[in-house]
Amino acid sequence: MIRIRNLWKIYDTGAVQVPALQGISLEIKEGEYVAIMGPSGSGKSTLMNILGCLDRTTRGDYILDGEPVSRMQDEELAGVRNRKIGFVFQSFNLLPRIDALKNVELPMVYGRIPVKERMERAREALRRVGLEDRMKHRPNELSGGQRQRVAIARALVTEPAIILADEPTGNLDSVTSVEIMGLFEKLNQEGVTIVLVTHEADIAAHAKRVVTFRDGHLVEDRLNPGKEQ
Repeated sequence: MIRIRNLWKIYDTGAVQVPALQGISLEIKEGEYVAIMGPSGSGKSTLMNILGCLDRTTRGDYILDGEPVSRMQDEELAGVRNRKIGFVFQSFNLLPRIDALKNVELPMVYGRIPVKERMERAREALRRVGLEDRMKHRPNELSGGQRQRVAIARALVTEPAIILADEPTGNLDSVTSVEIMGLFEKLNQEGVTIVLVTHEADIAAHAKRVVTFRDGHLVEDRLNPGKEQ
């Protein structure tokens, strides 16, 4: 699903060059559930932006679901984002004036999918995350956990090749965080490929595999004991 070879990301400030990622090689197979860990400044967020086609590599190869992403132009990258990737963010990123169903429909509006099909797929995505009875509620009428479930449904609705989750429990209490991580595990059991960025070991413990970064280097890649592979 993801293949990275000798990937570098260097930020040029003019006076100095700052390497955020240094020669990273990594493979993630279809159906895997991988947590990416590391302290602030380790390179994990930079990697997430590159995996999500939100930023470019300085050099090295990135292939996503068979497509050579690192060689694409901006318009091509936007197309890959829309077709291949579902995003889940810490801050939910829901539109406050529309209900859950319409929030989940949004990615398909941009994809010019007919209204009837959009509604059917949005309802099914909300059902998958356990919110079939909250479809007409606006974000301010939902709890934090419910809002994150809407965001996950929105990520699922286009049937992406991979879901990228960036600190998805960062704004949630501990009980709700466990519920959301349980939902990710359920989706992964259904075959969804998930890559999760977190700095919390207890959140990473839900994944099947943990990749750790430090100072722009991949320093550890291990399987989580007790998790089915």
